[in-house]
Amino acid sequence: MSELAEQELDLIAVGAHPDDVEIACGGTLARLVRKGYAVGIVDLTDGEPTPHSPGPDVRLAEARQAADILGVALRINLNMPNRRLFDSFEARVALAKVFRRHRPKVVLGFGGKTVLASPDHYQAMLITDAAVFYSRLTKWDEHFDGLSTHVISNQLSFPIALHGLDLPEASGYIVADIGPTLDVKLEAIRAYQTQFPASKAGTFRAVETMNRYHGLTAGFEAGELFLTYRSVGVDDLMRWASPAHARS
Repeated sequence: MSELAEQELDLIAVGAHPDDVEIACGGTLARLVRKGYAVGIVDLTDGEPTPHSPGPDVRLAEARQAADILGVALRINLNMPNRRLFDSFEARVALAKVFRRHRPKVVLGFGGKTVLASPDHYQAMLITDAAVFYSRLTKWDEHFDGLSTHVISNQLSFPIALHGLDLPEASGYIVADIGPTLDVKLEAIRAYQTQFPASKAGTFRAVETMNRYHGLTAGFEAGELFLTYRSVGVDDLMRWASPAHARS
């Protein structure tokens, strides 16, 4: 097996279709890559068929181009059925194998419910949640091709909601600063020419507006929103509350 196939990653982001991750958290992934972290993307399906794409080969080529723009180390497609994606034992195990093989510290996946969008998003959320759990289960080796167990340190979720400011239910919310990489994110989304032709130019304005709004709430030029389902602890309250004035 190639070194790339065995590469350990710091973070994996999971989407239902190629372009989900770019829209939801592409700026964060690009920023983490710039900081030296090894980042991967898993697409559960190839996203096809769609109205303007000639087929999966073109969509997958767009996904590779987008990954190159973001700078991610690895992109994997699990070839589950688009439009017929369902949370199942087989889907959970397939994703858990990826986690066991690449051993990420953090996993990002869908959170909340994407109204008026593909139901695959909700199913991807269920699959990801279960796969994080399956990744660490012992005494179940027969399902995981001999891959050793792996405990993921933290799991955060991303919403894809471009038409409203209501926040999905969660224990807390985190805004990641993507001011330096907003343009990179938008470039990665534009790589999907079959999904975002000229008639959908408004999508880019909607993405940028939402990211600038979320950034504004946290004092950044632009930001991406993540949901956390457990309390976030701090060692130094001053360093968190007023980093410019905290003692080293």
